[in-house]
Amino acid sequence: MPLLGAVPVMLSAGERKTLNKRVRGAKTAHRDRLRAQIVLAAARGRDNARIARDLGISQDTARKWRGRFAGRGLAGLADLPRPGRPRRISELTRAAVVALACQLPAATGVPLSRWTGPELLAEITKAGLGRQLSVSSVLRILAEHPVKPWQYQSWISPRDPDFAARASVILDLYQGFYRGKRLRPGDRILSVDAKPSIQARGRCRPTAPARPGKPMRVEHEYVRHGALALLAALDVHTGTVFASTPATTGIVPFMDLIGQVMSLPEYKDAPRVFVIVDNGSDHRGQAAVKRLDRLAERHHDPHPGPRLLAEPSRNLLHHPEEGHLAQ
Repeated sequence: MPLLGAVPVMLSAGERKTLNKRVRGAKTAHRDRLRAQIVLAAARGRDNARIARDLGISQDTARKWRGRFAGRGLAGLADLPRPGRPRRISELTRAAVVALACQLPAATGVPLSRWTGPELLAEITKAGLGRQLSVSSVLRILAEHPVKPWQYQSWISPRDPDFAARASVILDLYQGFYRGKRLRPGDRILSVDAKPSIQARGRCRPTAPARPGKPMRVEHEYVRHGALALLAALDVHTGTVFASTPATTGIVPFMDLIGQVMSLPEYKDAPRVFVIVDNGSDHRGQAAVKRLDRLAERHHDPHPGPRLLAEPSRNLLHHPEEGHLAQ
C-alpha cells in the first residue's frame, strides 16, 4: 500500500500502452522514459521513497511527476511552457533587418548579387541599429520570419501554343497508350537523356570505414580526373536503365547507345520502339529522324521489322511508314 500523502495513480489500457512504449522505445528521450517509469511504478502501488530508490532519483522528482500525471494525465508529463529571457533585440531592429534583406544589395550601393549575413550586419550597423546584433542574430531573425521574399523559385512557361497537344502524346505513352489506343504487346518505350561535364574525382586517401563510436571518415581533398558525360536510356515500363559514359555528348554517343539497346532481342524483335528525347541538337530534326530510320533498318529485316518512333519532347514525332505526324 502506498504511504499516506502519495497520490494514487490509475491507468487506462491506452495510457499503460503509451507509457510502456516510451519506456521501451530506443529513441525515447531520457526525461520522457524516466517520467513514464515513475508513473508505471506509482500505478503498481509503490510509494515515492521506493520509486526514488529504484530509479536513483529524489523523492521530490517522483512526487512531482506522480502528481502531474494524477492531475492531467499524459499531458501532465510534458514540460510546462517557460517564458525565457526577454528579447534584447527590439522589434524595430528586427523589422529593419527584414526590410533590408528584402532589398537588392545594389539599392544600397553594395556590390553584391545577394546579401550575406556579414554584409547585412555591416549595413545595419552603419545605420546605427546593429549594436546588439551578431551575424547569427541576423540569420536567426530571418529564419524566424514567416515571409521570406529574399528566397525565390524560378519557373518557365511553355511558349509553344501547341504544347498541350504535343505533351499529351508523351504522357499517353507513359500511361501505355498511343493515339488513343493501348500499346501492343511487346511495344517498348525508351526515355533518353544526357548529363554532360560530370567531374570525375578521386580521393587522395582511401575512405576509412565506420568503427564503434566513430563515423566513416572521407578524405577532404580530391584529385580531378577530367570530365565525363553520362548518357542513359530508361525503359519506361520495365525500369531497366542502359547507360554509357562517353567523353562528351553528341550524335555519335547518342546513336551508339540507341544501337546498343536495339541490338538486344527484346528490342530487336519488338513491334515498335518509341524513343523519347529532349530538344538537344544531337537528336533533333529531320536528320535525327533519318539516322534512327537507318538504325532500325540495320537491326531489323524490312518485312517483319519493328517501327522505331522518335519522340523529342518538343518538335518531332516520326513513324517510318507514316512520315511526320507532327513538326
